[in-house]
Amino acid sequence: MATFFISDIHLGHDSAEAEDAKLNRLDSFFEQVSSEGDYLYILGDLFDFWFEYSHAMPKEHLRVLLMLSRLSESGIKIRYITGNHDFWLGNMLSDEMDIEVFRDSVEVEHQGKKIFLIHGDGLASGDTGYRILKRILRNKLNIFLYRLIPPDIGIPVAKWCSRLSRGHTSTRRKMEFLDEYRTWAERKLSDGYDCVMIGHTHVPEKIEFDSGIYINTGDWFEHFSYAVLENGEFRLERWG
Repeated sequence: MATFFISDIHLGHDSAEAEDAKLNRLDSFFEQVSSEGDYLYILGDLFDFWFEYSHAMPKEHLRVLLMLSRLSESGIKIRYITGNHDFWLGNMLSDEMDIEVFRDSVEVEHQGKKIFLIHGDGLASGDTGYRILKRILRNKLNIFLYRLIPPDIGIPVAKWCSRLSRGHTSTRRKMEFLDEYRTWAERKLSDGYDCVMIGHTHVPEKIEFDSGIYINTGDWFEHFSYAVLENGEFRLERWG
């Protein structure tokens, strides 16, 4: 059986037509995972924005939630590492769909391979300001206070901020930015991992260092890329 890895789908960001096409591809991909795999790892930013109120959530994500529910019910173990657009996930995925959620990074082992998984936001040396903002946004008191804002106001405001964030980070994906991620991954591999896997940059990469393999899973709106571990071998592929 194969283990699949995907990230940065950013559902809810594009036009209705583009979103529909994206979901159709994702549905086909989930069918392949269901027939060939046993684990699916989502390395963050499945949603371009997610905020979970006690009794409300963004309604446009109902279809993908049903897709994930079917996939989980088919026996696939789904593990979700939150990113910088969906770190406000509550307990709904874990309680209702048996999806294991990790708030930062996770170390796993499959097919004899030791793998380190992280979304990757804040890894670059120039992200000091973002790292401070990240701690503020993930503060439990601040999350509680934001929930006091009615959903019909809070969700549109947060979506607007999310679009600004994606527009800002997309302008910074220069070669030196990518080099920092490669260097970070190579150092992490020296801790004894066979593979370090990151998302966030939206640039799919597979680099074999002497110490192991670095994979960036890319995105699912331009490259439609994903990684798979099968028969002890890592592959980086593009859907369709």
